[in-house]
Amino acid sequence: MLALMEAIAAIKAFLDQGGTVLVWIAVLTFVMWTLIFERVWYFKGGLKGDVQEALDAWESRAERKSWNAHQVRHALISRVEQKVNTNMDMIATMVSLCPLLGLLGTVTGMIEVFNVLAMTGGGDAKQMAGGVSKATIPTMAGMVAALSGVFANTYLTRTASRENQLFADHLTMDH
Repeated sequence: MLALMEAIAAIKAFLDQGGTVLVWIAVLTFVMWTLIFERVWYFKGGLKGDVQEALDAWESRAERKSWNAHQVRHALISRVEQKVNTNMDMIATMVSLCPLLGLLGTVTGMIEVFNVLAMTGGGDAKQMAGGVSKATIPTMAGMVAALSGVFANTYLTRTASRENQLFADHLTMDH
């Protein structure tokens, strides 16, 4: 229990050094990774049921060569693609927002440095160091969050593209 309390205190001290923007980066990163894990979970489990349901609907058709059959096939592919691509744009947007919030932290930290310079004339290095800390820590955190999100988003995008193509290939037009 003592180790947990020490860890919480260390996290709180880190957040205090980074300023308010660091909290927003942490919240954004948490939501982003929640959506990423949801997509991975869907690809590992729920996708199979959706694909099987659409395949069963296609296989139950007596004919597959008419214009109507082509439209039904297109609709089935679109429905599965919509389910596969759910939240993918949101994840990409959050990946893009992470470095922007880091830059916002840089700006707010530098404003604090300039405020200390204006008030003290540049003589208080300790207060200026606090502003520099509030400028660099959010920048670093935003970049780390964005990099981790880029790798996960690349994996999810490739997986979604592959699953969409595999599903479309399974809907044969043989009868």
